[in-house]
Amino acid sequence: MDFISTLLIAIALAMDSFSVSLTKGFTLKKITKTQVLWFAIFFGGFQSLMPVLGWLGGIQLEWLITTFAPWVAFILLLLIGSNMIRESFSNDEEDSSDKFSFKELTLLAIATSIDAFAVGITYAVLKTDILIPIIMIGVTAFIFTIIGLYLGKKIGNYFGDKFEILGGVILILLGVKILLEGLGILVL
Repeated sequence: MDFISTLLIAIALAMDSFSVSLTKGFTLKKITKTQVLWFAIFFGGFQSLMPVLGWLGGIQLEWLITTFAPWVAFILLLLIGSNMIRESFSNDEEDSSDKFSFKELTLLAIATSIDAFAVGITYAVLKTDILIPIIMIGVTAFIFTIIGLYLGKKIGNYFGDKFEILGGVILILLGVKILLEGLGILVL
């Protein structure tokens, strides 16, 4: 596969990471550089890891992934998005949306990188070397995550803290989009 095709695949895969990062950016009241780095490492890392797993699994797991992966991504994003909406209506003194959670970060990274697994299967079917693509995919997701978090933070500071509802809705809609694409109902 040529450089341009690989770059376009990397950008397409990074868009889910960007969307979720943007959402997290405008729902967090404060975010440290260390937290930004963790988000970027997890999102970029999972975006790199999943194609490798897909490539290693190859054709044998294709039916399993194409059947269940959209549902897994949908359920994870639905749960996280619903929780964000629920927390936005909470009157707790302690803002739970500001808590940094590796558990939530891991779930988000998995949910946004499941489609990268299918890309890995494609590379296996095409008998394409995977080293350069996984580096490009990981770096692109890493960069898009950082941009999304900082851009989201700017938007959140400007519009206020009720963006958590919008963030939850965006995550749910992203899950629905992934599910519909996986079922072949929506092709974008």
